Amino acid sequence: MIKLEQFQEAKKRVDEVIIPTPLIYSEVFSKECKNQVYIKPENLQRTGAFKIRGAYNKIVKMSDEAKKKGLIASSAGNHAQGVAYAAHKLGVKATIVMPKHTPLIKVEATQSHGADVVLAGEVYDDSYQAACDLQKEHGYTFVHPFDDEDVIEGQGTIALEILEELPDVDIILVPVGGGGLISGIACAAKQLKPTIKIVGVEPEGAASALAAINEDQVVALKEAVTIADGTAVKQIGEKTFDYIKEYVDGIITVSDYELMDAFLLLVEKHKLVAENSGILSLAGLKKLNEKNKKVVSLISGGNIDVMSISSMINKGLISRGRIFTFTVQLLDKPGELEFVSHVLSECNANVIGVEHNQFKNFARFSEVELRVTCETNGEAHINKIIDTFSEKGYTITRIN
Repeated sequence: MIKLEQFQEAKKRVDEVIIPTPLIYSEVFSKECKNQVYIKPENLQRTGAFKIRGAYNKIVKMSDEAKKKGLIASSAGNHAQGVAYAAHKLGVKATIVMPKHTPLIKVEATQSHGADVVLAGEVYDDSYQAACDLQKEHGYTFVHPFDDEDVIEGQGTIALEILEELPDVDIILVPVGGGGLISGIACAAKQLKPTIKIVGVEPEGAASALAAINEDQVVALKEAVTIADGTAVKQIGEKTFDYIKEYVDGIITVSDYELMDAFLLLVEKHKLVAENSGILSLAGLKKLNEKNKKVVSLISGGNIDVMSISSMINKGLISRGRIFTFTVQLLDKPGELEFVSHVLSECNANVIGVEHNQFKNFARFSEVELRVTCETNGEAHINKIIDTFSEKGYTITRIN
């Protein structure tokens, strides 16, 4: 296992390329989980994610001979940019294999650092195999995104920063994909403060670390389906599994809906944008059993395209009850639409969409269906609207 002195040496190396990401106290997330929550915003890091740390630490330690052969890596995006940036800075040729459906913003960002990008496979594991084939063919040096101790060492520098800034932190929540990030953070943090708890957070649709813990061995999931594409890993690393078993106190899983919820809060309350996999630790806060503790949630990355941001905001609004769509059956006569508008105004709901349908088959020929979308303040507000219509003799059907 990596010693504390090695993490400290790695910190000196990565300080050459990283930018400071001081902790941010979050009143809103603290209130949501009844803890004192601090955000570690690695989405603001150079290349938009923590991955620059491990990539740079790995490459700078390589021999000149290895550097001359060139590098190859496989990545869903953030490791790719970290390797590309580090390789360019150190004058080393880099080839990156990425899944076919990697967001365009990550592909273009990787290319902008001078790396050659090869798109292959549906998920990370497929890209990894393609990269291994290219390594054998061309003699490249492989820079693994997580199952490499030099990479783990670099990622662990985050723990040194957290504990230097907040020595009395009780819990650190860490997103988990292949396991390199949590391995480094847990190993470094436990050596500095043995009483600290390190908790990993995985998407429900790609919980490979939890599966490995349950089986007490690394296992391959049949599929990895999640909006958190950066952590869509079917199988964690052999090395990272050893670190997780030794130093990690637990694994939490969250749904895609919980990710959307956390995304909206982060954007709205902190004006910070993070990618889906980056906010796993924020989505996991509500599932902590502990209360009144100092908790650091690590946002691991912020590389998300504009279309995905729009989709996440809209779905997050619906998830938090901020957008309410319903239908109501009305008599086909003047004044009914005005009545609905009056009731919604009385409930302080802002109408943003109306559809009047006269052609559906209703129980009575004289009926029409009105579909309304309005802005609300949450579930309590929605229930008030439903109850108000009911009091006035109208039954409304919730669509979302």
